[in-house]
Amino acid sequence: MQHRSLTLRALLAGIVLTLLAASPALASTYRYWSFWDGAGGTWAYATQGPSSLRPADGSVQGFHFVVSKDAADQAAPPRTAPDFAAICSATAPAAGKKRIALVIDFGTPAEAQAGETPPQDAPRTACAQVGPDATTAEALAEVAKPLRYNSAALLCAISGYPKQGCGEPLADAAPAPATPTATPAADAAAGSDGGGPSAGLLAGIAAVAALGAATLWQSRRRRTR
Repeated sequence: MQHRSLTLRALLAGIVLTLLAASPALASTYRYWSFWDGAGGTWAYATQGPSSLRPADGSVQGFHFVVSKDAADQAAPPRTAPDFAAICSATAPAAGKKRIALVIDFGTPAEAQAGETPPQDAPRTACAQVGPDATTAEALAEVAKPLRYNSAALLCAISGYPKQGCGEPLADAAPAPATPTATPAADAAAGSDGGGPSAGLLAGIAAVAALGAATLWQSRRRRTR
């Protein structure tokens, strides 16, 4: 009976460790160019990459160099509001072309890589006039060369900034403090678990505890017979 009890405890411990190993790991912190859509005058984390998104005429697209978790509810949007009229007012419409307003926020010195400084303090705005099927990446190339991409087509640099690196995770780094002028729509809809154990993990542990209690009860019942 003692051997059976030890075997039971070992089995329960193994199941708990398996559940803990299967729980989501904490997200890494990255330094990267985040991509935003300014539809409706509010920044929202883009759901497509700039190389695949083909914005309509009158769209506002934003880029912000940030240090944050790689998620919409963590990254801060550009520090300039998405205002198409203000950005493209000096660019007259042209037949067969569309106008895309772009906001490029190089971030703060605290977010810069070691040895580098943002090209300018305030975000840069530009109005790109491109073909009707152009992507955001093509519009960006019209106004903010040189661009740099890695082999996976990840946008690494805008106007040559930063000179090196491309979205690598940072060891033991915390997001640089930022006070955005607009809150991304994704923030309002995204939930947060506060970094604690997931509901699935807690339910799994509870199930293991219940299984152990039932097995122990059956064992005691056999001894009383």
